[in-house]
Amino acid sequence: MTGSESSATALVPSDSKTFRHALLTLIAPLAGLLIFGLIETVFHDRTPAVLYLVAVPLLFLSVFVAVHHAEAIAHRIGQPYGSLLLALSVTLIEVSLIVSMLLADAEGDSAVARDTVFAALMIVLNGIVGLCLLIGGLKFHSQEFHARSATAALGVLGTLSVLGLVLPNFTQAIPGPIYAPAQLIFVAVVSLLLYALFLFVQMFSHRAEFVDMIDDDATHHAPVSGRTLLVSVMALPLSLISVVLLAEMLADPVRDQIELAGLPPAFVGVVIALIVLMPEGIASIRAAMGNRLQTSLNLALGSALASLCLTIPVVALISVAMGRHLVLGLEAEHIVLLVLTLLISTLSLAMGRTTIMQGGIHLVIFGAFITISAFP
Repeated sequence: MTGSESSATALVPSDSKTFRHALLTLIAPLAGLLIFGLIETVFHDRTPAVLYLVAVPLLFLSVFVAVHHAEAIAHRIGQPYGSLLLALSVTLIEVSLIVSMLLADAEGDSAVARDTVFAALMIVLNGIVGLCLLIGGLKFHSQEFHARSATAALGVLGTLSVLGLVLPNFTQAIPGPIYAPAQLIFVAVVSLLLYALFLFVQMFSHRAEFVDMIDDDATHHAPVSGRTLLVSVMALPLSLISVVLLAEMLADPVRDQIELAGLPPAFVGVVIALIVLMPEGIASIRAAMGNRLQTSLNLALGSALASLCLTIPVVALISVAMGRHLVLGLEAEHIVLLVLTLLISTLSLAMGRTTIMQGGIHLVIFGAFITISAFP
């Protein structure tokens, strides 16, 4: 064995150590399920505040555990399948949180889905992408990727964000930022169709355009053994169930705390999106720091696409089934931020090469979004 091979082997954790680490990650979701069981079966409406305080970090940890195991599976199956798995896992968590909020809202019409999807778009396209471009630019001066993959994703995002979040303000069947049932069903169907078409392009017809331009061999990640993979396959749904149940339990307290803080109701969507997208953001930034900007963009844009294309159909189905109107149309200031974001994202990613300049611009827009969300 050569010296370089010995060094590489030394950097890879042993199978037993990795397996033990995978088992330890089960503590958070199992503890979350225990807390949920105690509140539902023992305390009911007399829940001590300390249990809610314990449930909040368990929710965050369960989110990270879910994405950690999704990432372990992704490393085993390779790219771009790994990015898709991560995006779908994150979106499942997001949809679960939104549905919990919708079911907890006894007043009827709800804008939490609109606020969360819009917040996810702003966080991904400005916050996560901006940090990736800035950090990657500082470390490598400039980074390259396949421009056609990014523009394909942005094309779908631009089309469906306008159809889903802007057009409802201007329809006449039902006044206001609401679609009529037929219009809502049309948007839900075309969202699924466009997402399926994008996945076909990404996974089959143009797969090479979604793979990193640099050599990304096995030295970047420790190999995932068979038994570690088995733990991840079992732990991923367990973690997602824990997130769903904890989110349902915390829905009302989160809304109450936001109201007590004097923040607008739309800030609930920002909180949901931040919780869900933190692990995805960290994974994207790590990829950018490793000069794998293509993987970074696959993760970021993929999560934005899954959020937009899957969340709206799910909540549309629930709204139609429950006979409730789904508020989708954005406020005027948010429409301005959305159009600005889509324009700058297209300019930043159309050439296939980025520097710190693009990253700085996106972060300025992200700062404007957070400011407007807290102080409309």
